Amino acid sequence: MKKSIVLLPGDGIGPEVTAAAANVLKECAREFHHDFQFEETSGCGTAIDVTGTPLPNATIDACRKADAVFLGAVGGPKWDALPVGKAPESGLLALRQGMGYL
Repeated sequence: MKKSIVLLPGDGIGPEVTAAAANVLKECAREFHHDFQFEETSGCGTAIDVTGTPLPNATIDACRKADAVFLGAVGGPKWDALPVGKAPESGLLALRQGMGYL
């Protein structure tokens, strides 16, 4: 089985948890002879820091093309003062909408 997986490490403890999960998936792929291709991109708070938006176009495009999306933690105190629509949680909602889940 060959699958593409987008990793969105997210915020706070998200990058650590996402890295551990990706390692588990790599071991599963090795053990069961699967081919998982990973692409890491940014979303939510981390994306706000880099691009000014919680869900950059490149991120949603990558997610739409992938077979699966693994999203880590979203948000944190650093972004608590941002208005609705600009907060990390807005990226999660936009992702769900963009993937057709809302």
